[in-house]
Amino acid sequence: MNRVPTGVVGRAVEAWLHAHPTGGPVTLAVSGGPDSLALALAVAGLGRAGRSITVDHGLQDGSVDQAAATAAVMRALGFDAAVVRVDVAGPGGLEAAARRARYAALAEHAEGPVLLGHTMDDQAETVLLGLGRGSGPRSIAGMQAWAPPWGRPLLGVRRSDTVAACAAADLTPWDDPHNVDPGFTRVRLRHEVLPLLDEVLGGGVVPALSRTAELLADDLAALDALAADALDDACVDGVLRSRVLRGWPAAVRRRALRSWATGTGAAPLTSEHLHRLDDLVTAGREGAAVRLPGAIDAVLDNGRLVGRPVDRPG
Repeated sequence: MNRVPTGVVGRAVEAWLHAHPTGGPVTLAVSGGPDSLALALAVAGLGRAGRSITVDHGLQDGSVDQAAATAAVMRALGFDAAVVRVDVAGPGGLEAAARRARYAALAEHAEGPVLLGHTMDDQAETVLLGLGRGSGPRSIAGMQAWAPPWGRPLLGVRRSDTVAACAAADLTPWDDPHNVDPGFTRVRLRHEVLPLLDEVLGGGVVPALSRTAELLADDLAALDALAADALDDACVDGVLRSRVLRGWPAAVRRRALRSWATGTGAAPLTSEHLHRLDDLVTAGREGAAVRLPGAIDAVLDNGRLVGRPVDRPG
């Protein structure tokens, strides 16, 4: 095989490494598909070969042999290759359970930043999923190029480019049968929804959705910074002055409230909890309270929002 960071893939990885000079070793998550193999080719060609991890989910016959074959390719590229077997179980369906198991294994066994092979096509699918679920702007903003320890150098690269990079290196990627199984939502988005949108809208849907994610990510970063300022302004020793927070726009105020609730020990808030908490700050009566996940009561006391653990029966 030719160890060269070919074309657009190599340039994208080089640009990412320059923009995020993490130093030290990097770890690659490598399934054996074209995206992760093209990423590995580029990283190796740039002299940054470190550790690779192939997660065997055990969901298909022959998965052990396939994972071993991928690790062998990675060793030929100069990586310290490991295979980690995981158990896929838990709520949310097979896709969600596999994702949780995979990320947990990568986090446990990685050394340094973990580079993932997600492409622009994956980003477009993520944006569509967020739109369809009504998950709000943070979900529609998709995946980030750098969210420590996760790095995604290929978010500006099309899937066709990774396939071409593997072909140029005389490397045959693994075709995961799950990638054509219509039982998975992403597969139907990839093979049915996105092609139809391209046909109806005259093409360019994947880059357009990717641009949407980038623009929203910039907006979210600005709003998060404003929310941090709002929280600093309104919060004294963990107590919120509701009058101060009330003066901020709703998008900023609710972000500040989410951060404040986390600081009180509350579990992650649902949209309903957040809106009830916001209503308490903007229009609540003295002594009113909102029960938050994690057994915390947010109580309006003399114009201040106070978090109090719920008394449990002994």
